[in-house]
Formats: sequence, C-alpha cells, structure tokens
Amino acid sequence: MGKHRVLIVGSGGREHALAWKLAQSPELERLFVAPGNAGTALWNVPIPGRDIAGLVEFALKEKIDLTLVGPEDPLSLGIVDVFQEAGLRIFGPAQAAAQLEGSKSFAKTIMESARIPTAECQVFENPNQAKEYINTIGAPCVLKADGLAAGKGVIVAMDLETALQAVDEIMEGGFGSAGKKLLIEEFLEGQEVSLLCFSDGETALPMVPVQDHKRALDGDQGLNTGGMGTYSPPPIWTTELEATVMRDFVSPTLQVMKARGTPFVGVLFLGLMLTERGPKLLEYNVRFGDPETQVVMKRLKSDLLPILWACTEGSLDQSHLDWKEEVAVCVVMAAQGYPSAYTKGVPIRLPVETDNNAVIFHAGTGFSEGQLLSTGGRVLGITAEGRSLQEARERAYALVNKIDFPKAHFRRDIGIKGLEEPKLPL
Repeated sequence: MGKHRVLIVGSGGREHALAWKLAQSPELERLFVAPGNAGTALWNVPIPGRDIAGLVEFALKEKIDLTLVGPEDPLSLGIVDVFQEAGLRIFGPAQAAAQLEGSKSFAKTIMESARIPTAECQVFENPNQAKEYINTIGAPCVLKADGLAAGKGVIVAMDLETALQAVDEIMEGGFGSAGKKLLIEEFLEGQEVSLLCFSDGETALPMVPVQDHKRALDGDQGLNTGGMGTYSPPPIWTTELEATVMRDFVSPTLQVMKARGTPFVGVLFLGLMLTERGPKLLEYNVRFGDPETQVVMKRLKSDLLPILWACTEGSLDQSHLDWKEEVAVCVVMAAQGYPSAYTKGVPIRLPVETDNNAVIFHAGTGFSEGQLLSTGGRVLGITAEGRSLQEARERAYALVNKIDFPKAHFRRDIGIKGLEEPKLPL
C-alpha cells in the first residue's frame, strides 16, 4: 500500500478518536484534521467541515490520498460526490446514499423495500392531520423530524398531551426545514444497541456493538442529547443476534441501495431496539457515531487505515477485523446547562499523564493564549478499558475525577445497565 496522507473532516470527539487510531497506523505518512479541536492540535487545518470547496482545494494541494468524513452534515451536502469528481479518494456515502440519515422518510422507504423489521410509521406534512392520527392511535408514540436535527429531532411522547405539543414543536418550532415533514411511529420497548458496519457497497463487516446513553440525566431522565456516554459490548448482545442483524438488516439494505443505483460505501450505523419479538430497526446513520466511535476505536486491534482503503476499493471481502476482549466505557463531560443553553469558555486543566488503558478524547475544546477552554456542549469523552465492565467504569470515572473542569455536567451511571441481569430479548 505504501504510506498515505490522510485528511479527517470534523471537529468532535469522534474525529479525535479516529485521528488517535489512524496516528498509530504504520501506513500513515501524514495526518490532517479539518478543523479539529484542541485534542487534534498537532494535525489541525483551519477549514470548516461545510467548506467543501476549501477542503477539495486543500486535498489537491496537499496530495491527500484518503479523506475520512466524520459528521453527517458534509455527507448530506454531497462532499463525497464533489471529492470524487475532483479525482480524490474519500471514505463515506455519496449524497444520494446519505439520505438514509438525511431523510427519515427515505430511510423508511428503504426499510420497507428491504423488508426490515421496524416500527409502524406514518408520515405527515400537515400538523392537523398529524394530531388527528395521534388522537386515533393514542400514546405512547414517537415523533421524529424528517431531516437532520443534530440528534435532537426525536420526541418520545408517553402521553397524549406531550404528543400533541410535540407536533407543534417539530413542525412549527426551531427545526426549520428538518421539521417540514413529521414521522409518527409506534413506541417500541426494549434495550437500544448501536451496531456500526464498514461497507464497500456489497460487503459489510460489523464493528463491536455499543450501548449509548442519550438522555442528559442519570436514570435516562431529562432531555435527549447527542449522547452522554457509551460502553461496549453490552451483555445482551450475542453472536446469534449479530448473525441475525447482518442477514436480515445489513445485507438487504446494501442490496436495495445497490439495486437503486446508489450503493452504500462508508459506515452503515444501525440503531436497533432489542424487543421481546426480536430486533427492530429504529434508524440508520451514515457515519461513525459520536460517542460510539470512542469505545469502538479503543477496542479495535486492527489497523484502521487499510480497512477504510478497502471500502473505497470495493475489496472489503478480503479484509478481517480483530477486536480486543476488553470492555470499554466512555463518559462524556459536557458544559453546564447542556443540551439547553450552556456556558462556553470554561478553562480546563487535564492530568499530565493518563494510564495506557485510558484516553481523554476532546470534543468541544480549543486553545486561547495557551489555555485549554471549552468551546461546545459536549466537551470531553473520557474513555477507559478494563477486563470487566466494572473495571472499565471504575477507570473511566477515576479519570473524570482527576480533571479540573468547573461545573462540568456528566452522568454517573454510564454502563450501569450492563451490570444488571441482562434480559435477553429472544
């Protein structure tokens, strides 16, 4: 393969985790992260992820061999198509395939064509019709903005009043064009698990399963967030379950996408609900998750670079992934007030050294006159591994306690679900 110059697009915890992993590759010549954060300062270039023309110009000038896109935004804007037209190799789905995340109604169409088990669903463009439907089906139900809403466009309504309010909130509230169409779905009960897969358009290789913690507060209370922490593997996951999901969910999705003339290359991320009647698909994402990537990269033994390369070559069927046996836990330290209005510019002091079994991944961080400051809502992802979930949790929280980040907000129960007796949904 030779040595490669690689560009990562994005500035979150996911991008720091990908940069941390790629920096260990013997096949890497030089790494760039645009725009990056304080954790990726060694590699940063000041080009925003949405400045596709600027990124193409940079990639051509610096002779970038492979570009890896972190966030969904540039993918939905068609960064892959633009790079490919410029003769540049890029890892991620083309704009037409990125609709799997960019439009929830498109995703539902694909699920129906691929006969994938999922929630019953209706799509509305008229708020009054949506409310009539809710009055007919009753609560609980799930309401989703059709477009991209930074992980916050989903409301689980446990009663009718909340459901009816949610219609106005999504369709007339702050979601702009993302809320023009509304999906109303049946409420599924069970445990959520995320499975990310590498795909070259035909072949898919699963990564390790992850359980995310979406709500802001302990005990899954409070507002929905982009994710307050993750752990891998959840004990309810089994090899049988993985085989079922690859056969009944992943393969049919890739087949339908290919048959439509929009083959899916990149990371296919399945949000699954493990119900008593077996797994059901909640949603697709079309990229590495955040904060899922932090625990996945901590557990990945194989070199990441050749895998990304194989996906862009269409030769993933010749690849193999090795994973560590260890359990990994990521605790997100967020700014006070997140996910509502939060404080920025809080000075942070990190311990000088961390053990080999733990990493501090940066997300919303930056430097000002040499001082590390918070610049976003989710600020750090404290990620540790251990021989057991208990040990990984203890190591992660021990490191959290060593970080001087005034009034930081974090959950204290990340991974607790995995310590409880697993209820197997089989």
